[in-house]
Amino acid sequence: MKKTAVITDSNSGLTQAQGEKLGIKIVPMPFYIDGELFFEDISLNQEEFYKKLETDADISTSQPAPGDLIELWDKVLEEYEEIVYIPMSSGLSSSCSTALALSDDYNGKVCVVNNQRISVTQRQAVLDALELVKQGKTAKEIKEILEDNKFESSIYIMVDTLKYLKKGGRITPAAAAIGTVLNLKPVLQIQGDKLDAFAKCRGQKQAKKVMINAMKSDFEKRFKDAADKKEIYISVAHTANDEEAKLFAEEIKEAFEGFPEIYIDSLSLSVSCHIGPGSLAIACSVKIV
Repeated sequence: MKKTAVITDSNSGLTQAQGEKLGIKIVPMPFYIDGELFFEDISLNQEEFYKKLETDADISTSQPAPGDLIELWDKVLEEYEEIVYIPMSSGLSSSCSTALALSDDYNGKVCVVNNQRISVTQRQAVLDALELVKQGKTAKEIKEILEDNKFESSIYIMVDTLKYLKKGGRITPAAAAIGTVLNLKPVLQIQGDKLDAFAKCRGQKQAKKVMINAMKSDFEKRFKDAADKKEIYISVAHTANDEEAKLFAEEIKEAFEGFPEIYIDSLSLSVSCHIGPGSLAIACSVKIV
């Protein structure tokens, strides 16, 4: 029997195909669209999702059904001795707390990691877990290492349209109308378990500059030791904005010379439904393995 399995959810940005290549299971996040249930990367891909979003469909996020999670864990434990499960941040969804409660019945065989990551930083946590498995660490040890380093990451997100923040009640209709006229691009930040406002920028060009400078500040203050050693992974994430993401990655490459290759990925649909298409994000994760 194999020792330790790694499981995550689709909020990591990892697809089912990528999961197969890595030898891990990806729990697809469920969505209700006009009352119909869909699963990310199973019955709903990125292109289909944005088409539905553009038509003002009623979209709500959900969490994996407890029964589905238990069924998956039981199946994996037929082949492995223990599981490291890395769900999305507990601060952004209740799916982590649900998984933690369910794991109580597994006598330590399922270790749920609450390291408060999402998207490209959650993906990096998965890659770190896989490396720790290779090093012979137990599920409990991997959980402790990932949680001890949960604040060693940072994300800044530029929102291109105010429509979906207004729709979700995060800004008032009046603020959205004024912001649209002024071409305001809010920049949000994720530091640990919270998604907070960071800055209001006039246009995409200024927003990108603000995000790069914010990350530089993190490198100089929060992550100085790792930055000096160039031991930080930098990523770009986006919502239906491939070409701009590639251009942004080039700007970041110039601003942060000598760091590992920049990874580009789409933001998970759980984030996308709240901010809409056209967004850009810069993220970093300190190398811990």
